[in-house]
Amino acid sequence: MGFESVSDFLAMGGHGLYVWLSYAIALVVVVLNLIAPLRTKKQIHKEQARRLRREQSQI
Repeated sequence: MGFESVSDFLAMGGHGLYVWLSYAIALVVVVLNLIAPLRTKKQIHKEQARRLRREQSQI
């Protein structure tokens, strides 16, 4: 499929809004799938460190 110009490419024959919106949504989902485990890991490490400090202070 060839396009005459960049504007035609972005318009995608009148369906550009849906095409680019679907790409944007997919990108957001991928980024969230990469960030969520990292945030969870960080939270777990903080909880473990807090628990360890609490246990050491009780000894």
